[in-house]
Amino acid sequence: MELVGLAEGIAALVRDGDTVALEGFTHLIPVAAAHEIIRQGRRDLTLVRMTPDIVYDQMIGAGCARKLVFAWGGNPGVGSLHRLRDAVEHGWPHPLEIEEHSHAGMANRYVAGASGLPFGVLRGYRGTDLVKHTATLAAVRCPFTGEELTAVAALNPDVAVIHAQRADRRGNVQLWGITGVQKEAVLSARRSLITVEEVVESLAPQPGAVVLPSWVVSMVAVCPRGAWPSYAQGYYDRDNAFYREWDAISRSRSRFTEWLGTL
Repeated sequence: MELVGLAEGIAALVRDGDTVALEGFTHLIPVAAAHEIIRQGRRDLTLVRMTPDIVYDQMIGAGCARKLVFAWGGNPGVGSLHRLRDAVEHGWPHPLEIEEHSHAGMANRYVAGASGLPFGVLRGYRGTDLVKHTATLAAVRCPFTGEELTAVAALNPDVAVIHAQRADRRGNVQLWGITGVQKEAVLSARRSLITVEEVVESLAPQPGAVVLPSWVVSMVAVCPRGAWPSYAQGYYDRDNAFYREWDAISRSRSRFTEWLGTL
């Protein structure tokens, strides 16, 4: 593990054409890292995320993405992602390919990738048309019971980026609260960048905490308030006003372009 600045970490780990997973479920979303990817002008990325929200709306609108792999996309509590819709419906700033999954399917894909397996298996997707139209899904039959199941191809992103509350000076990372699939995303990825609120001498135990050992982490960057406008439990609350404001900003290409100039 290497302790770096945010700009240095993005420059070293995120490359044009990469498959990139920026994970965080309502909480600890790596927004500051996403903004640095935008500032560094990364292009042709395949963006992977269980729940694309405004952070991927911003990256899509900025022209970073050529493809989106996801389960649910929206501005939480508000409505649609208008930059995502503009890219899919009108090709602005350029066309966006999409690959849709369920939440359970995405989670199983990360788990398979983290486990070194080629695919995961679940009972989901039955009764939908997704298997017919998605190359990373296939119907399989259990060799023991004969039950028809769905296989989901493993996810192994080139780089995973997550935000966490803290790391110690040896590079062990600790996060707690709603942890989503951050651990699985890091373990499945070839490279990883963890942004943290702070670096401490030692990690004090926290109820329900996840600790990622330094040997699974490529780089750590100290980035206070790096999840804003989402929240970091124990550090700051969610900025609901910004999520509401984003709806008006993202509806207009001109207002979005103006906002982009402020990064």
